[in-house]
Amino acid sequence: MTKNFDVVIVGAGAAGLMCAATAGYRGRRVLVIDRAAIPARKILMSGGGRCNFTNLNSTPANFLSDNPHFCISALKRYTPQDFLELVERHGIEHEEKAAGQLFCRDSARDILDMLLTECEWAGTKLWLKTTVDRVTRTGTTYRLGTSGGEVECESLVIATGGLSIPTMGATGFGYDIARQFGLAIRPTRAGLVPFTLTPELKQQLSPLAGISCPVDVTCNGEHFREPMLVTHRGLSGPAMLQISSFWHPGDPITIDLLPGQAPLQALNQLKSERPTLTLDHYLARSLPKRFARAFAELQGWTGPLQGYRNSDLEAVANTLSDWTLYPAGTEGYRTAEVTLGGVDTRQLSSKTMAATDVPGLFFIGEVVDVTGHLGGHNFQWAWASGVAAGNIA
Repeated sequence: MTKNFDVVIVGAGAAGLMCAATAGYRGRRVLVIDRAAIPARKILMSGGGRCNFTNLNSTPANFLSDNPHFCISALKRYTPQDFLELVERHGIEHEEKAAGQLFCRDSARDILDMLLTECEWAGTKLWLKTTVDRVTRTGTTYRLGTSGGEVECESLVIATGGLSIPTMGATGFGYDIARQFGLAIRPTRAGLVPFTLTPELKQQLSPLAGISCPVDVTCNGEHFREPMLVTHRGLSGPAMLQISSFWHPGDPITIDLLPGQAPLQALNQLKSERPTLTLDHYLARSLPKRFARAFAELQGWTGPLQGYRNSDLEAVANTLSDWTLYPAGTEGYRTAEVTLGGVDTRQLSSKTMAATDVPGLFFIGEVVDVTGHLGGHNFQWAWASGVAAGNIA
């Protein structure tokens, strides 16, 4: 027996659940389908289990897309303050860590429970552990063959996410549906992901594994001043995750280890005032001691400052301000927080997320070619795009 709904949403993640509640409150009969046993696992794992659910400073400038103006409409019509109001209405305790970044004080489970409660209040249905085997369209109706039976609907919303973290069930299903109905896909790649290093560089930096320090990293004209973490596999931490979205294979990244400082001036002054001071002791004033010592050894900086010529100190200062590395690659989708690229937004309405040439078909969240910076922006896109579609679907 075929079950009929007004709206079927494929994907019970952040965007899908937000869309479901929004459409349900309009009186629409809504079904959400997900192949996983647990909805929105990305919410549960995000922010170290406390979910960085939005960023108060989120603007369109915090997003990457081949069509950069596309995200403006949805983000302006559903703001971080709108979502924060929902969070506070549910009595969820939260805190601001870095500037604008809001986290649950207790657990990311609070955000998921809030969304599920909103869906329940809105009268939506949720089918978990359910696969979609085929999607067809006849006239104005979509028909889905699922492991739970045949389903028909007027509006079909694809909220299946991207390819990041396949162990959590990520697939290319959303892209397949887009192609089936004639929509183009922008090339996809892992974003917000750690870098891997060449064997030689990895061996050189291995003594620094586990150390974090604030840096300013630059690649292709973009830069971020955030902490960098050296790992046994390569480079991670917010700075590296942020810049990875702008990096392409073969590109160098440049790291300023002493952002905001003038190392050449400081070194010349120290050579005059404290000529027996060593470079690792100078570095330890701003960097963790173990990092300072290992980095000085890596560069071959030995002996007191009085043994360095002016040209030597200039070279040291340049290295500290412009340490240039060529990553071997990234860790890929396995650990990527997001997928760059996706459904080409030029074929979607920026106000509704609907396919302009396929009536009743919507794409929201990560499956779309809109990707945010680290720090709660991607969740804000999920909320905003989900609401945009939910208000129309």
